[in-house]
Amino acid sequence: MTDPDYSASAPLGPVGPLGPAAGTGGPVRIEGPWTHRDVAANGARFHIAELGDGPLVLLLHGFPQFWWTWRHQMTALADAGYRAVAMDLRGVGGSDRTPRGYDPANLALDVTGVIRSLGEPDAALVGHDMGGYLAWTAAVMRPKLVRRLVVSSMPHPRRWRSSMLSDLAQSRAGSHIWGFQRPWVPERQLVADDAALVARLIRDWSGPRTPDFPDDKTVDVYRRAMCIPSTAHCSIEPYRWMVRSLARPDGVQFNRRMKRPVRVPTLHLHGSLDPAMRTRSSAGSGEYVEAPYRWRLFDGLGHFPHEEDPVGFSTELINWLKDPEPDR
Repeated sequence: MTDPDYSASAPLGPVGPLGPAAGTGGPVRIEGPWTHRDVAANGARFHIAELGDGPLVLLLHGFPQFWWTWRHQMTALADAGYRAVAMDLRGVGGSDRTPRGYDPANLALDVTGVIRSLGEPDAALVGHDMGGYLAWTAAVMRPKLVRRLVVSSMPHPRRWRSSMLSDLAQSRAGSHIWGFQRPWVPERQLVADDAALVARLIRDWSGPRTPDFPDDKTVDVYRRAMCIPSTAHCSIEPYRWMVRSLARPDGVQFNRRMKRPVRVPTLHLHGSLDPAMRTRSSAGSGEYVEAPYRWRLFDGLGHFPHEEDPVGFSTELINWLKDPEPDR
């Protein structure tokens, strides 16, 4: 397949409540073998890129990225006989920037709403970072819509909460999340100097095994995506909720809800040198899964294993999706 055009972008359609999702020439609708369109779900409009036919695999990006982070997996999944769909989360990329709705329960309903809007009875959910947090949540809240669960670089939400509050090393590794609690300053820092901080975070969080990632062209795509108006604010809001709600009734209720076990086969992937989410923090997540659970550690990789070693990641993912007995 031909390499995608990093510079091309189609018009982005309707304008979200907080302003345009992206302007002409933005990086969101990057050309490639996939197609782009918008779908309505949970009271908002979501941009998706899709490729292939077969069982649905819905891909959820993390911070500070957007749907394009799954470009390698989309082609691999389509070649393997799956319908690969990568969505932009609420407030990011080409999706609506709404004034509210950035708590994980509502964001998970965005995900399950997209599954329904795509006309599918269920999906295999694949989530990285914040997308992984939402994938965990969706599997608990709407288990009938989740066929299988794949999470990368993110522990179960209860495990995340415990690690951030009781593990000093993880609290330091997640210092950016504590920093996000300040009003307005983090947004300004994210977009300053054409989102130079985004480039630094992606480079700092990548492992040393793959010196070719991230290259300047890839980083430039993520920097330009973060500079789309309101994206920085909307990207930070879920992290603000996660911390500010710890002692609030809504946060306590969410944490209690997440006691319900995950009852779908789960593949948990992690880079051994992830500096943002420590291996020890993620490794205990299996206690919340009452279904086949497989843990896979990628030696020498950092926070972005799906981009640092796309072939290895895609191979692991597809082999597991095709395995009729994932608990072996």
